[in-house]
Amino acid sequence: MFLPELITLVIMAFAVGMDAFSISLGMGVFKLRLRQIFLIGMTIGFFHMVMPLLGILTGNLLSVTFGIITSYIGGMLLIIMGILMGASCFRQENQSIVVPVGWGLLLFSLIVSLDSFSAGLSLGMFGVKVMAAMGVFGVVSAVLTWTGLLLGRKVQHWLGFYGELLGGSILVLFGIKLILIG
Repeated sequence: MFLPELITLVIMAFAVGMDAFSISLGMGVFKLRLRQIFLIGMTIGFFHMVMPLLGILTGNLLSVTFGIITSYIGGMLLIIMGILMGASCFRQENQSIVVPVGWGLLLFSLIVSLDSFSAGLSLGMFGVKVMAAMGVFGVVSAVLTWTGLLLGRKVQHWLGFYGELLGGSILVLFGIKLILIG
């Protein structure tokens, strides 16, 4: 693989992975242990490998339509998660409605990685090396997720009760951005 192709893949993976970073900042307000943060990063990294692979294999078949649909679906799901997360602040119980563990982690990882499917579609048209793209996308998104979660964890201590409300707001705003801008 040539250096320019690798640089292009890293830049593209960073751009797609910034979604994971931004959303992880919001999710980082949960009281997560380091083991959970590690697992979340690994899961999101895995999804950021699988989704571009599916996109690359799908190739240019309806790439514009899929790109629009994934942005809308991802945006709507983020808005719903953000509303549920914000609403949980006002519940009497301490347990949140949306928690990035179990099925919640899989849903969270899928939502965060939907845009990497669209990126994979465009990469498929240019005949990119599949294994290189998967590796770069997975590593970059995992590192960005860990960074976002750890920063969110630090901010949570400063914000207290309002941390989860802020996290939900970030998810809602990011969902709206996905729907409006793509």
